[in-house]
Amino acid sequence: MKKLHVVIADDHPIVLLGVRELIERDERFCVVGEAVCSNELINLLERHSVDLVITDFNMPADSPYGDGLKLVEYLKRHFPTVKVLVLTMISSPLILTRLHELGVVGVIQKSQLHNEIQVALKAIARGNPFQSARPVSSSVMESNAVLDDRFASLSPKEHEILRLFVSGQSVSDIARNQSRSAKTISTQKKSAMRKLEVNSDQDLLTYCFERKLFS
Repeated sequence: MKKLHVVIADDHPIVLLGVRELIERDERFCVVGEAVCSNELINLLERHSVDLVITDFNMPADSPYGDGLKLVEYLKRHFPTVKVLVLTMISSPLILTRLHELGVVGVIQKSQLHNEIQVALKAIARGNPFQSARPVSSSVMESNAVLDDRFASLSPKEHEILRLFVSGQSVSDIARNQSRSAKTISTQKKSAMRKLEVNSDQDLLTYCFERKLFS
């Protein structure tokens, strides 16, 4: 039986080691490379015949390939025959829905990695998608409506801070330009992120760019 070639991408060496050990328990798969950033991942895909990429959602952002949705979109566009399995700590239904729309074979929550990786590999080896962490509703219209409601709940100050942040200004830049403390700006930015149900700057930028909120 031909083994499926796997590349693992994660910027945490311990995660790379753990995922490799879990994969090597399944004789249907063979790890042919590891990457700690998207640059290394793309280089591996260009040099090797790869059947499956297992990649972290959040990785160092100093790459032209980015991470998160941007990286997944690049992989599906330039390596359409390669299956993509995403590891993440994100539980946002909107982002999970978008990942499935892009055609990933599955999403594994890192907190459930040891319990679910073997189930995921078994499904992938059979040519089936892995359903874990799929949002309850995958309706784009419903997702848009939910996001619109969340976005509408922002205060004028929160809206303006997000607009400036998405335009490329740092919290310190915004504070300085508005003659306010960085702590105040940071607090309002975090409040806005809670309302949008995003957990990191990467998720925030992804939300705004994907939905063209400030364009």
